[in-house]
Amino acid sequence: MSLISCQHITKRFGTKTALDDVSVDIPQGRIFGLLGPNGAGKTTLIRIINRILIQNEGAVLFEGRPITREDVARIGYLPEERGLYRKMKVGDQAMYLAQLKGMSASEASAELKKWFQKFGIASWWNKKVEELSKGMAQKVQFITTVVHRPSLLILDEPFSGFDPVNAQLIRDEILALKEQGATILLSTHNMESVEQLCDNIALINKSRLVISGSVDAIRRDYGQHRRSVEYTGAPLQPDSAVFDLVSDEAMDECRMALLAPAPGADNAAVLTALLAQGANILSFSETTARMNDIFISLVQS
Repeated sequence: MSLISCQHITKRFGTKTALDDVSVDIPQGRIFGLLGPNGAGKTTLIRIINRILIQNEGAVLFEGRPITREDVARIGYLPEERGLYRKMKVGDQAMYLAQLKGMSASEASAELKKWFQKFGIASWWNKKVEELSKGMAQKVQFITTVVHRPSLLILDEPFSGFDPVNAQLIRDEILALKEQGATILLSTHNMESVEQLCDNIALINKSRLVISGSVDAIRRDYGQHRRSVEYTGAPLQPDSAVFDLVSDEAMDECRMALLAPAPGADNAAVLTALLAQGANILSFSETTARMNDIFISLVQS
């Protein structure tokens, strides 16, 4: 079941078309990656879902019906351009933003203090935002995005500004929120995070939808599945009928090669060709297609 369904969304700004007939379904309880190069239309689609912008054509459905302003209260949105008021105290601002999402003062105070303790930032409550580093301010804004337990979390580049330790903290919290039933729309250029977190993705390029589906299916259908070979013997030579040689490096006691099989060449054919060249094969395995490589190949095609 889809929590959000974007149906044939088109958005124009004067003569520029930011989105051109884009349809995506965001499954309930899943982490959905919204990918694309800068200027592809991702942020425009996010703003349409949030009703910050209104599409020229198409419809956004929330739980199967047209989305309303009341539904927006069930959305937590962390924009790429952070929006904390620098002169306000952290605690006052967090309380204000939580109450904007419908929480009572007592409920907001109790939940925020739990989150501040969890993130190790309880001592920041009375600091001004301008006293915080970028990463610290990011933590505060993440908390204010999730504190009202939204049905849909929209996170636009949530790892920006974080060191590796804190980026992993945010990844763990995203997974925990999913386990608690939240649906998460994640927009990021970090393909490692996509591989770690996302169940489904959509790729937008030049205002149009390129692909949409499960990460596993897209890896299977679009990835360049290669073979890794550890061997001893003379360096391998490419065999145009069976495989191309992507790389072949000397290691301490053997060689390590990466092969791209020719269309229709199965593992048996590749192994036969390797043995015919006199390779003493120590290990042979299929490598998983990387989302970063798939992203680049589809955007550049």
